[in-house]
Amino acid sequence: MQDLMVTMIQSDLDWEDASKNRSKFDAKIDTITQDTHLIILPEMFSTGFTMEAETLAESMDGPTIQWMKEKARDKEAYLLGSIIIEEKGAFYNRLLSVGPEGQFHYYDKAHLFRMARENDVYQKGKSHLTFTVNGWKIRPFVCYDLRFPVWNRNVQLSFDLAVFIANWPERRSHHWRTLLAARAIENQCYVAGLNRVGRDGKDIHYKGDSMVIDPLGNVLLHQRNMESIENVRLSAHSMKNYRAKFPAWKDAERFEIIPANEA
Repeated sequence: MQDLMVTMIQSDLDWEDASKNRSKFDAKIDTITQDTHLIILPEMFSTGFTMEAETLAESMDGPTIQWMKEKARDKEAYLLGSIIIEEKGAFYNRLLSVGPEGQFHYYDKAHLFRMARENDVYQKGKSHLTFTVNGWKIRPFVCYDLRFPVWNRNVQLSFDLAVFIANWPERRSHHWRTLLAARAIENQCYVAGLNRVGRDGKDIHYKGDSMVIDPLGNVLLHQRNMESIENVRLSAHSMKNYRAKFPAWKDAERFEIIPANEA
């Protein structure tokens, strides 16, 4: 297991305009000159956080996924972000992980934000995703998932990096920052939280606060109030050493997670 280089792209989004957003991120990704293993984009990076799924949804072979495959191949890195997907008449806020050699994984957001009626429009996911990059086990989540520590639980060190992508409004930014740190400390893992900036089509303001936090809760990166592209190196040695010296994970309860509303 070697160090992992993560690239965080904190960006404004063009409201409900996938073509413009692909062009925007195309230019941003092309500016990355340093070798990286994982490039992270926000939740619903092609449209913004919209409930207009019937109009904006794409298929699993649609233009945004094809674009992700091309960019991952060009940059020789994994590309991660979520978009609106339609399958068999149902809509999903689907996180996609696309690798440089065509590797492909997805995770459907499990906790849908009822305060915006997301649960009325989209189908919830029911299972986790864990994929491996450069020897690191990565577990991705989407926005509102952050509030549910049982769903995020790192049982028996099943992941090394938790990634949270979001459209998390400025008015609740204190919650975002606090919960990201808590997830890193309690799970003895690195956490990368990537949020958007700007103002969306519903006049909701986002200030970013994208962060990378180490297993001890130390903040390695904090992006505020502006578009930015930052690279952060995650130390495999530091994480392994801390887990060995302070193995709290060995005393955690083991249990089966039953998705909400199915108990």
